[in-house]
Amino acid sequence: VQLQASGGGVVQAGGCLRLSCTVFGRVFRVDTMRWYREAPGKSREFVASISSGGDTHYADSGKGRFTIGRDDAKYTVFLQVNSLKIEDTAAYYCHADLSTQIGAQSYGFWGQGTEVTVSS
Repeated sequence: VQLQASGGGVVQAGGCLRLSCTVFGRVFRVDTMRWYREAPGKSREFVASISSGGDTHYADSGKGRFTIGRDDAKYTVFLQVNSLKIEDTAAYYCHADLSTQIGAQSYGFWGQGTEVTVSS
């Protein structure tokens, strides 16, 4: 199982990006999907999550600007990031709790980061 993230780039402050992360491989069920970010010199922090039922949670830093969504048919989670600020510059990582077999418990899997750079 692999998680592949994309959509990062360089954008001016106030701009927007849409990040995507797709699960590849043998998957039976995908539970909660999350986004984290890691800024240079800082520890990884929670950004947003969405449960299999569609319940969403956001870190205070992204409330009102970030929107998380998922397409279960494509095993994909999205993060729409609007009104970007310089302090949003970071590598953004996706994470998914998923099971690969019927009846098996879920385990957490990380994707590789996609870089977001916000310039003034």
